[in-house]
Amino acid sequence: MADPEKHWKAGRSALELAVCWESARETERGIPPEVARVFDAYEHTQGAKLLIGIPEHRVAFEGGGHDSQSDLWGLLNVKGEQISMTIEAKAGEKLDLIVKDWLLANKERSHKSDRLTDLCIWLAVDRSDIDSIRYQLLHRAASALKEAKRFGAAKALFLIQSFARERDSDSLDDFKKFGKVMHADVSENKIAFCERQKDVPLMLGWITSEAADHGRLLDAV
Repeated sequence: MADPEKHWKAGRSALELAVCWESARETERGIPPEVARVFDAYEHTQGAKLLIGIPEHRVAFEGGGHDSQSDLWGLLNVKGEQISMTIEAKAGEKLDLIVKDWLLANKERSHKSDRLTDLCIWLAVDRSDIDSIRYQLLHRAASALKEAKRFGAAKALFLIQSFARERDSDSLDDFKKFGKVMHADVSENKIAFCERQKDVPLMLGWITSEAADHGRLLDAV
């Protein structure tokens, strides 16, 4: 993590995500129950099992700069097919700058435009579509697609897991705006397909979880 002392605390998204998924590691599917319930409501994620999960997984894109560092990347197995899944955890944190402001920040990084072009290619969107979209949403979704290509997965899934529903309401609104750009009908506790044409089908999802209680903390250690 960029700042372990700041982020590794109860109630912060990094610790909450780790506890949530580690507490499920000994289960048959390796998936937290609230995530499994949402997955099982949709044909393309029904019965999903976690094959491997890597925290703070990095994916590079054109244009240099920092790699996209997903809170958790996982490979799911669903009825013999694999799904590349990136998870961004939230507990009141924002989803980075909107694209037009991100482009203006740190102007000395002259290859930002190249990076954004690469992301647009992965997501099959136009630059004109994304000025008011949170930049973090673009590279996390593109990471799921790029790793699907790398590992030969049939589908990709970008999931936001919220551990502070009230404080994350603005982020949910931002996520819905991103869904409109991607032609996906997203909402809370739902998995939705993006209708944009891509070699690898992309799904978007938002799942709300509770912060860990004492029992879940014990299960995780």
